[in-house]
Amino acid sequence: MTTPVVSASEPTASTPLKKTALNATHRALKAKMVDFGGWDMPVEYPGPGGGLMAEHLAVRSGVGLFDVSHMGEIQFRGPGALAAVQHITMNDASRLKDGQAHYSALLTPEGTFVDDILVHRLSENDYLLVVNAGTKDKDYAWIRKQVGGWPGIHISDYSAYYSQLAVQGPRALETLQKLTKVDLAGIKNYWFAWGTVAGVANVMIARTGYSGEDGFEVYIPADEPTTAKMWEALMEAGAEFGIRPCGLGARNTLRLEAGMPLYGHELSDSINVLESFVARWLKLDKGEFIGREALLAVQAAGGPERKVVALEMVERGIGRDGYPVLNLDGTEIGVITSGSPAPFLKTNIAMALVPAAAAASGADVLVQVRANQVRAKQVALPFYKRAKG
Repeated sequence: MTTPVVSASEPTASTPLKKTALNATHRALKAKMVDFGGWDMPVEYPGPGGGLMAEHLAVRSGVGLFDVSHMGEIQFRGPGALAAVQHITMNDASRLKDGQAHYSALLTPEGTFVDDILVHRLSENDYLLVVNAGTKDKDYAWIRKQVGGWPGIHISDYSAYYSQLAVQGPRALETLQKLTKVDLAGIKNYWFAWGTVAGVANVMIARTGYSGEDGFEVYIPADEPTTAKMWEALMEAGAEFGIRPCGLGARNTLRLEAGMPLYGHELSDSINVLESFVARWLKLDKGEFIGREALLAVQAAGGPERKVVALEMVERGIGRDGYPVLNLDGTEIGVITSGSPAPFLKTNIAMALVPAAAAASGADVLVQVRANQVRAKQVALPFYKRAKG
């Protein structure tokens, strides 16, 4: 759920980057910082046994801590809140209970993606939408244009008021439980509760994440002392489990192994929902919403012409983002949307957009890796699925 790393950079007077409340903490840890959708963010942390690989494996085997305070938070309040959320999103928010969240998306009239989001029902007339960092301003402007004039609704961009920390991994619950009296085991996946954490009151604790592991995302005031205090408390609580600070590089490889989409790659304003693999969250039967008519027309015409598929390289080579995909005759048929080594699975994986017929056939393909055509096989998503226990 986020924008890709653009380039490594240092903030300058001419191109100032936005900073989270933990910017000084990341720099003190000697993190490699990058321009990430206009934010100065850590991509990985160095040190003995450190780096992206160590961060990735810490989340798979123990616990990792991410600063995701760059994400955007947009709140809908008032008696018209549900109707507005229903109009602009593809999932059915009327099914949510207080304290429940779900995955959804904002769609264009063509049924393509404005952004993918999480919707949290705070109460009957109060919803919090969490949107991607690089698209937040665009999303907010688009939302205001679509429903900002509707009666009975107040829409606010509260992004600057929240810090968000993600505690992810099989030891995430044990780590966070040390710092709160809230019964974390009682919070179901995609539900949230409120409580005091590390002495900070009124914290929203959501059992959500972007790693393919169990974990929590905590929302706290965005001032530097409070955020730094929470970071330090979590690092201390997770020390016995080998907790590591984790950057955007590990966040990307973790989500790819877990078969989770990335906006600008598997989701974009040129890819419609039925072409993507998130159509299971599409509720065409909920009634009118933006993009519904276009998607019904695609269905009536026999379905999408393209599909996003999962690939595992069976020959030596890495299918990077943007590399061409060919059939076994050597004809170019598609493109890699995301690809990298999979640190936990110890193989090279990718997702690609190909013709629907090629996806349905399940046939092997070739990936143009520089001068070489490297064979890959189609596999089911997710590549990695955590053990339930």
